[in-house]
Amino acid sequence: MVLTVGAGVVWLVKALLVPPVVSAEIPALEVQAAQVEPGSVVPAGVDAGAPPAQQPQPQAGAGGADPLRAWAERLAGPTGVPARALMAYGNAELVVRSTTPKCRLSWATLAGIGRIESNHGRYGGATLGEDGRPSKPIIGVPLDGSPGVKAISDTDGGQFDGDSQVDRAVGPMQFIPSTWKRWASDANLDGRGDPQQIDDAALAAGRYLCANGRDMGSAAGWWAGVFSYNNSVPYGQKVFGLADGYARTASQ
Repeated sequence: MVLTVGAGVVWLVKALLVPPVVSAEIPALEVQAAQVEPGSVVPAGVDAGAPPAQQPQPQAGAGGADPLRAWAERLAGPTGVPARALMAYGNAELVVRSTTPKCRLSWATLAGIGRIESNHGRYGGATLGEDGRPSKPIIGVPLDGSPGVKAISDTDGGQFDGDSQVDRAVGPMQFIPSTWKRWASDANLDGRGDPQQIDDAALAAGRYLCANGRDMGSAAGWWAGVFSYNNSVPYGQKVFGLADGYARTASQ
């Protein structure tokens, strides 16, 4: 969950008369934390299993003979990540690689975060469509200061999360509404930034991780980036284990 407080049109969850029902499922609980000391090492090489570079700048979800799609379909089985989600993560790496090359962001890190946050857009029984949107909006728990929950008052009038009292994280990468307003991205080039659309969300997450000249290819930079997403050692260790596993599997 992106907890840093910082656009576009999204699903009309603000039209709901009551806040959406939230599943008790917590994807992160299913993931074991890697036994690694924070700040000591990065996951497998930043170029391990990298998506194929494309010209012009790639657009996830494009049809036809798309090298990114072929790459994603090849890795979906071995990694256990849906091909449509892999396209979003790979596309985000390619875009960031072209705009912020010194960041050295890896698709595998985005995939690790996506697995923890929403099981790659499948939170609460949702399925990820070919358009990159979950079959139902992914809305997190109320950030109302309950035990173990950060308190964040409403910042969007319920526009993104359907809750006009407090904020809730939204979409496959679980952005807080105020953070989304700052980092909203239009990766699928449909003219709008939508936190429920996984291409947009993955690119926004990539840009967020690379903020302020951060080098996600260094140990210090990688851990700082992940902790900016969620300042928890077990969270960082879980993302590390997932990212490392995805990258190593992809390079085989």
